[in-house]
Amino acid sequence: MTDGLPVPHKRRVRYSGTHPRAFGDKYKELDPQAHAGEVDKVMQRGQTPAGMHRPICVDEILTILNPQPGESGLDATLGYGGHSLALLPRLLPGGHLVALDVDSVELPRTRERLQALGFGPPALTIHHSNFADLANFLPEGGGRFDFVLADLGVSSMQIDNPARGFSFKTDGPLDLRLDPGQGQPASALLQTVTRRELGALLTENADEPHAVLLAAALQGQYLETTLQLADLVRAALASAFKRSMPEAEKLSETKKSLHRTFQALRIAVNNEFGVLDTLLRQLPGCLKPGGRVAILSFHSGEDRRVKKSFQTGERDGTYAQVAPEFIRASFEEQRANSRASSAKLRWAVRT
Repeated sequence: MTDGLPVPHKRRVRYSGTHPRAFGDKYKELDPQAHAGEVDKVMQRGQTPAGMHRPICVDEILTILNPQPGESGLDATLGYGGHSLALLPRLLPGGHLVALDVDSVELPRTRERLQALGFGPPALTIHHSNFADLANFLPEGGGRFDFVLADLGVSSMQIDNPARGFSFKTDGPLDLRLDPGQGQPASALLQTVTRRELGALLTENADEPHAVLLAAALQGQYLETTLQLADLVRAALASAFKRSMPEAEKLSETKKSLHRTFQALRIAVNNEFGVLDTLLRQLPGCLKPGGRVAILSFHSGEDRRVKKSFQTGERDGTYAQVAPEFIRASFEEQRANSRASSAKLRWAVRT
């Protein structure tokens, strides 16, 4: 009631067509408890429902980490909670999982979802924190952890939500921060970085072959939205492609550069390589003797760092065993979830 008058009923937006494109229109996917059948249909198409994330290599990670009742573990990147949900039952009774996540937007939702499923203290404690600070949580693991898991990928619910500004496919603020309350957004970075720094950033963070050209086009620009950035990238590349290049090839190369540009800016805005290096340095001191670690990476810059750290640790005796090669998601998983195709899983065992 408003001033004695009934509040007019507001109809919920309905699907336009069979597969709505706008994030906000996917109300059935965004309410999986009420529309489980619709969510199943989306997954059967090999897609990820809006507002959700599908954990990758769950069986492989469970085999590597081998969680046992009474052990203590750390999920350094809680995300939607899929990996934690698989680990927790194996730690009971008596075990404890510490979970961290830097995303202040999604973390409360994940905490509420896991609590509704019966997972809260004392079996699970959740902290809003970057995994570079994992040493601060050692007391909760009894001094050291039996295992550590880090999934370095950006979650689907972050990518798909236009309000987070992670994708060039939909219009949203040019942000790219995992924690919107920390640091500067990508829009501010483009105005403060030098042309040389931006070119180096595009090369080092994403192996962008058109780094010099794009740096000249993007540096110093006042861009507020993701589509403004995407349009500027397209315009810059259009002048670089040969007229004889087939149109389909131009579109393909442009899309790849868009992916790489957004990736490079996201890595820079969140200092992703820096915090990963800190995690890798701290890991040995955070694992009990015989402790296991598994890390999922999604691009070459991350994987190189993990591989080098594990191999160095094996040579100096820090790790008793390391993965001889990275592990890919199975063909069946990649077919069911296309976002699993770029994942690389590596593991190590503390001496």
